[in-house]
Amino acid sequence: MSVLLRRWSILGRLGELPRPMRLVVLGQLAFNTGFYLVLPFFALHLTRDLGLGGALVGLLLGLRTFSQQGLFFLGGALADRCGTRPVALTGFVVRIAGFLLLALAEGPVLLVAGTVATGVAAALFSPAVEAELARRAGALERTHGPTRSEAFAMVGVAGEVGVVVGPVLGSLLLTVDFAVTALAAAGVFAVVLVAFARGMPREPAAHAGEPVLAGWGEVLRNRAFLAFAAAYSSWLLSYNQLYLALPVELARAGSAGLLGALFVLSAVIVVVGQVPLAEVVRRRLGPRALPVGFAVLALSFLATAVLVGVGAPGPVPAVVFVVTLTLGQMMVVPVAQDAVGRLAGERRLGAHFGVLASAGGLAALGGSALLGALLDAGGPPALPWAVTAALPLTSALVMGVLVRRVPALHADTLAAGRPS
Repeated sequence: MSVLLRRWSILGRLGELPRPMRLVVLGQLAFNTGFYLVLPFFALHLTRDLGLGGALVGLLLGLRTFSQQGLFFLGGALADRCGTRPVALTGFVVRIAGFLLLALAEGPVLLVAGTVATGVAAALFSPAVEAELARRAGALERTHGPTRSEAFAMVGVAGEVGVVVGPVLGSLLLTVDFAVTALAAAGVFAVVLVAFARGMPREPAAHAGEPVLAGWGEVLRNRAFLAFAAAYSSWLLSYNQLYLALPVELARAGSAGLLGALFVLSAVIVVVGQVPLAEVVRRRLGPRALPVGFAVLALSFLATAVLVGVGAPGPVPAVVFVVTLTLGQMMVVPVAQDAVGRLAGERRLGAHFGVLASAGGLAALGGSALLGALLDAGGPPALPWAVTAALPLTSALVMGVLVRRVPALHADTLAAGRPS
């Protein structure tokens, strides 16, 4: 019991964070509550209510991911040039507009406009707040505050609380109408807009006065980071299958009504396990968590393919997929986000976080369209899962090489922590 309490004591350290960092951590709860009011049910709305086919749904979901993650490089560069506050606030306004468009959309024009707007919004605010947290947490770590990986673990836990709350509220609102769900999500982001406008300080940007594109050259010359970003990109494609492949598998098994419950299951695993697992990973694995975590992601797809292939009953393949994918996520994400600052040399964090996410967006756009076509093709139901497994498995191999060869990823720099 004392070990468990000691592991969870990090949550009590939220009060040690400066106000802007607390705002980012708690804001993540609100981001995910609003976002997950809508996204888990978006594919269902497109197929059931609007009658779209699987390939088009996959393309729309890939478009949303690409317009978000694929444009992070622009949001990150703007955050370096203009500062966190104005870029984040603009993003919140755009996301509110996107949800309003989705509430009204019945045809392709408004659907595409709303989908792109919700994605572009996150391309503005997400790299801005991630870079802000990385910068402040890096400085705080040097004064014996919580480590940067611990700060990102706090963000993960807070965000997953939103993943629990969002789908529960969304499933209730969806019994009324999808438009009501989208309007409620817009309302959540309106609250976030007010909170950030009041709480985020007005500070000069780290690279104010420089051209917006100046940071990209520095990022593109960082070969180690580019290799890291390419390998990390399969994480987003893997995670995206909670919205594309998972609903299809549940429908095939006659268990479509369990979608919201599986999102809650994933979130509860993160809320309960992220902080203690982050400590174990930091102390025992360090950067080796990256290849190990990607291997677990690959296992989630391989295990699902096998279970589907042998005819496992009902929702068993889907449950195994969600649990295993979530464990891989918990191992990979906090370590990778800490690694970005180190690979960047603590410079131009907005641009580096932006390019990292844009690589994931490209992978998700192409991979989701391909996977949607495979799901539509009527072949063996295990085939899409087996094909997708090859991508995180490749990332695991590449990350293993990088961890050995890149000094910024060595255990003595990335995994080292203070005595507890």
